Amino acid sequence: MLSVFLISPASVLLGSCIIYSVISFIKHCRCLPNIPVIGARKNDFFPIFQAKWRNTLNFKAAMEQAYTQYRDSAVILPVVSGGDSVMLPYSEIDFVTEQPDSILSFKERAAQIYQTDHTFMNPRINRAARYDAIIRTTMTPQVGNLIPALSDEVNWAFDEYWGTNTSKWKEVRVFETVRHIVGSVANRAVVGAPYCRDPGLVNNGMAFAIDVPFSASILNLFWGPLRPFIAPFVTIPNRIHTRRFRKIVLAEIEKRLCQYDARRANPEDKSIDPEPNDFLQWAIQQAKAFGDPYMWRSESLADRLLILNFAALHTSSLFATWAMFDLAACEPKILDELREEITSVLAAHGGQWNKRAVAELEKLDSVMRESARLNSVLAVGLRRVVLAEGGLTTPSGVHLPKGTHISVPVYPVMRDDSIYADAHKFIPFRFYSKHQQQRTGGGEEKEQESKFYINTKRIRNDFTATSPDFLVFGHGKHACTGRHFAAIMLKLILADAILKYDFERQTAKVEGPWYGDFRLPPMKACIKVRRRDTSIQ
Repeated sequence: MLSVFLISPASVLLGSCIIYSVISFIKHCRCLPNIPVIGARKNDFFPIFQAKWRNTLNFKAAMEQAYTQYRDSAVILPVVSGGDSVMLPYSEIDFVTEQPDSILSFKERAAQIYQTDHTFMNPRINRAARYDAIIRTTMTPQVGNLIPALSDEVNWAFDEYWGTNTSKWKEVRVFETVRHIVGSVANRAVVGAPYCRDPGLVNNGMAFAIDVPFSASILNLFWGPLRPFIAPFVTIPNRIHTRRFRKIVLAEIEKRLCQYDARRANPEDKSIDPEPNDFLQWAIQQAKAFGDPYMWRSESLADRLLILNFAALHTSSLFATWAMFDLAACEPKILDELREEITSVLAAHGGQWNKRAVAELEKLDSVMRESARLNSVLAVGLRRVVLAEGGLTTPSGVHLPKGTHISVPVYPVMRDDSIYADAHKFIPFRFYSKHQQQRTGGGEEKEQESKFYINTKRIRNDFTATSPDFLVFGHGKHACTGRHFAAIMLKLILADAILKYDFERQTAKVEGPWYGDFRLPPMKACIKVRRRDTSIQ
């Protein structure tokens, strides 16, 4: 008889999920606006809940339905990974970006999506780290000084992961090799050499970047009060990879802290190494300037490096992977034209990369923007949560109560033929051609006016430029602050690949899987490359 009263933990969790789903359904029926629910069917008993699972299994179809049938209207687009979000129409993108954080919050929504209080082992660091300040005030201005080190790392990484054999084709698994190349190059600016070349640092940083959204997706299935009890089990991989990452960098951090204090105590001591120019050193300087001892603890600084890897490496690796597939599918004459640009720019700058030289790679910049346009990881963007006590009413008249999650379309906008001609086609120099058209417009009699027009208009087509038509980096005040560094790093990587390697042409570009509203490249797909013998050219 006693066994009747014993309930297994699994049964409790399953029951909680069911109860939470029912409560969520009732709650959303009461507070969500009365607008179409994408994925719901006429006879559904729990339309939002059932639509959530249908959309998760085929988000591409759900997104296309939402965009084509309700282009000028708001809809509810439920998905497991993103919740029961109201997707506002394309016409209201500027309205979203203009709202203050007290009305529509970017940070609160990100914390909910990724459940950072549970999935990050040190939530306090994430909330107080002030990454944007370092990136905006130090990393971006310093990027020109970082380029020689980044270029050096690019050379080493390709030799290491793609090889130097000029006589044989080598099959490389694109994502696996590119993530190490991107990881080494990015971490050259984060923690410096030789740590940036430690495969364990890249592996654990990338693993953590996968752990967070996966564990957050599971936690988001449960009622909020239960999450603290479930999180210790769901986030076991997160803790393992955090500890391993810390172990790799702690010795360097402790050394830097000792040298920082010694340098301040005795500025004239020439035996102390000069301060490195990387994110770790800037983080130490920032922590000391704010006077919070917790922020300069070795483990706190290690966690800052890990969270930066989470924020930067995953997306950059995915972009670079897609770009390699696009290059492999290009006609040979396109690659030759890119090589000619890279060679001529390098020659004009004495064979060394610098900030101006990288900026002159306009054809490569166009290729990058075009690849990003077609291969955005996120199908929806500008995710926010309504914080205003009285809610928010959109220009189209939809009232969004406090707590409502919102987003806007990304994937279908960048594949819309009314916005981009032949939108589903990869046109490598699409944006370079726009630059050229702008340069030739205006007439000689309006030379000064024309120059101003070209400069202001042209930036809209650069890789890092954001607009309602190009939301890869977000838009408005919360656009990715690290995109300028990422652009330079990725240009150096792609330029080296194009200049040093031949690609065996792919007859068709391989497609990748969808995971809810995330679109990934084919993670195990390969291409064949061969080192070019530049001595005979």
